[in-house]
Amino acid sequence: MDIDLNCDMGESFGRYSLGHDEALLRIVTSANIACGCHAGDPVVMRCTVALAAEHGVAVGAHPGYPDLQGFGRRALAMAPEELEASVLYQLGALSAFAVMAGVPLAHVKPHGALYNAAAVDEVVAGAVARAVAAFDPTPIVVTLPGSALVNAAGALGLRVALEGFADRAYTSAGTLVPRTQPGAVIHDPEEAAARAIRMVTEGRIDAITGESVPVQIDTLCVHGDTPNAPDIARALRARLTAANVTIRSL
Repeated sequence: MDIDLNCDMGESFGRYSLGHDEALLRIVTSANIACGCHAGDPVVMRCTVALAAEHGVAVGAHPGYPDLQGFGRRALAMAPEELEASVLYQLGALSAFAVMAGVPLAHVKPHGALYNAAAVDEVVAGAVARAVAAFDPTPIVVTLPGSALVNAAGALGLRVALEGFADRAYTSAGTLVPRTQPGAVIHDPEEAAARAIRMVTEGRIDAITGESVPVQIDTLCVHGDTPNAPDIARALRARLTAANVTIRSL
C-alpha cells in the first residue's frame, strides 16, 4: 500500500516568515508551493523549489485566489476567463523556477477558498482544469474525492489524485469543516496520525458529527502554516511506516 504525503508551503512573503518549510521537506514527499497570489513571492518561490529539489521532494503548484490580504481563504467573485487566466499565470510563474531547478512540475493543487470552490462549483472547477490543460496536461490535479474538479479534470484528460486531510475535520458530506468553526483544525499529532491510518488502511474518516464517512485517497496533506506542522508530519510518517504503508510521491 502506497501513499503520498504532501504539504502546503512557500507561504512566506517579503520579510514575513510563515511555516517550517525546511523541516517539513525532510519528511514529506510532495510540496505544494504558493505561486505569489495568495502567499509567497518570487524569492520565496525560487528558494522553496530549490530546497524541494535538494531533498528529492516532488514540486507542485499551489495556485489560489489573488488575495494576499486574506491569505487566499476568501472566495472572490471572478469571471471564469479571469480565474482561468489567473491560475495559468501562477502555473507559469512557478514553472519558471522548476525549470531553473531542473525538476518537473509534478502536480497542481488549488489553495484555500479556490480549493473549496472547485470542489463544489462546476464553473470554478472548469476554469481551474482548463488552466492546467492549457499550461501542460502532464501535472496531476490534486483535489477532494467526489469533487467537481475530479469531473472537470477528467473531462479534459487530466490525471487526478484524491486527497485526504489528517489535520482537518470533515463534515458528514465528506467536505472540510470551515476554519471558522470550532474543531476545524486538528493540532494533536497523535490524533492526526490515527485519522491518517484509518483513511489510508480502512478508507474511512469520522465526521465532526460522529458519522463514519468513506474517503478513498492517494495523498495526505499536512498544512505547513499549522504551528506544530513538523510534529504532525513526523507522527504521520512514523505511524504509516509502522503500518507497512510505503510513503512516496505521486
